[in-house]
Amino acid sequence: MTTPTPAVVSSREELRDALLAATLGSPGAAGGPARRAVVMTMGALHDGHLELVRRARAEAGPDGQVLVTIFVNPLQFGKGEDLDTYPRDLDGDVAKLGTVGADLVFAPTPDVMYPDGDPVVRVSAGCAGQVLEGVHRPGHMDGVLTVVLKLLHLTRPDVALFGQKDAQQLLAVRRMVRDLDLDVEILGVPTVREPDGLAMSSRNAYLSPEERGQALALSRALRAGAEAGPRGGAPAVLATASGILNAAPGVVVDYLALVDPDTVEDVPADRTGPALLLVAARVGTTRLIDNQAVDVVAAPETPAVVPLTGQEATP
Repeated sequence: MTTPTPAVVSSREELRDALLAATLGSPGAAGGPARRAVVMTMGALHDGHLELVRRARAEAGPDGQVLVTIFVNPLQFGKGEDLDTYPRDLDGDVAKLGTVGADLVFAPTPDVMYPDGDPVVRVSAGCAGQVLEGVHRPGHMDGVLTVVLKLLHLTRPDVALFGQKDAQQLLAVRRMVRDLDLDVEILGVPTVREPDGLAMSSRNAYLSPEERGQALALSRALRAGAEAGPRGGAPAVLATASGILNAAPGVVVDYLALVDPDTVEDVPADRTGPALLLVAARVGTTRLIDNQAVDVVAAPETPAVVPLTGQEATP
């Protein structure tokens, strides 16, 4: 059986025509408009991306449309980052997308997305972009939100799906949608991992065999931190995870943080309940991020020491 190949368009006009044709040709099962799901990527697709598309297919339904965007967005790369060397393989990506139910691929060039050069008006991530990634990659989150907003306008989906591995990005996108009254549902999809626990990332291709082994310290530290949460509270989570990372050869940590999953604000030492343990680190020249949900339970209280009286101390 031949796997259908999704159509590929690269211009705004081609995209508009393809979306119109899908709207006219695919009414929903109940007779209303068909549901459109979009997955935004920078290409170099791996199984994590493909899981997003599978979920998008389920969300759109058999009569709906699944659209995948492939665009390496220059606005979210800082000076000295890997914009020019970021892996690109459009033909290979399109072939993979045909196996998981994608209908249409929008693969614009920078001059299509930014016809007047760098945009004068951009989206500001505000406080959501000034911590964690915002500290180590200034302007990164603004660049992400600007291109996400443009792609939402261009593709007009009912639902957009994002991976939970980029936790801060997912939160910022959700906040933008809420604050700017965008009529789209944002769904987060759990992180897909390699059998050894390494979170899937296009940048994993940069790792040498030795570095790949060293990179396993990230997921190992997150798991250990999560296991410490129910026993020793927030301080134990951070201490356990940082101990593993500090002892790991070849790993240089940018940040390790235990945060509120809804605000990305640091969790106080006495806080209990759901939290998110985030890490960003460099292994060799490759920067990786990962996160793990944590259930923080209050640390058991140390029994008070009652001093002995003189009488009690006498044999």
